Amino acid sequence: MEKDELKILAQNLANPEGEKGKEVAEMMNAANIGMTLESIKALLIEDDEHLLEIGHGNAGHLKLIFDKAKNIRYTGIDISETMHNEAKNLNKEYKNQAEFVLYEGEKLPFEDKIFDKIFTVNTVYFWKKPVEYLNEIYRVLKNNGTFVLTFGQREFMEKLPFTEYDFTLYSNSEMEEIISKTPFVRMKMSEREEDVKSKTGEQIRRIYTILTIKK
Repeated sequence: MEKDELKILAQNLANPEGEKGKEVAEMMNAANIGMTLESIKALLIEDDEHLLEIGHGNAGHLKLIFDKAKNIRYTGIDISETMHNEAKNLNKEYKNQAEFVLYEGEKLPFEDKIFDKIFTVNTVYFWKKPVEYLNEIYRVLKNNGTFVLTFGQREFMEKLPFTEYDFTLYSNSEMEEIISKTPFVRMKMSEREEDVKSKTGEQIRRIYTILTIKK
């Protein structure tokens, strides 16, 4: 890919827009489904819980969540108007269980302590103020709630040509250091590896981390 193409790809990974954004979102859903499934598994979803997903993309994985337990309520939040509309269109059958919220990317537009579980996959690279954002997540999470944060490790992500454009990358120790500055009380870290097709089309071995964080 040329430099300009990589920049456009990076922009649409951060905030998908228009037809190109929809195309990138489909690719993201396919490329990230392994990470998303492992994150959902780590949540240990139970009946009657209210979940929040930060950066839902096209939410093509919603059925996988509702299959985990009964009477689940899902809220998805995203900064992309394109993804907001695409997720609603793709998930009309779940309109009584799922809602999608468009927001500005920094303050979570919810009251305190309303979600049982929160998760996010591949969004941390775009958080402008990670400690403040984690404090927002803590605020809207119920006491004893679980937050799952999944991200590609710095050493792996640095090899991808588009991550030099407005991505902030983290090693496990760097992420641990950031979380230590928040009120979260404990954390379990697990690493995964998988073979996937990259956003630029090559076959790659992805190394990523799932952090299960407790309030």
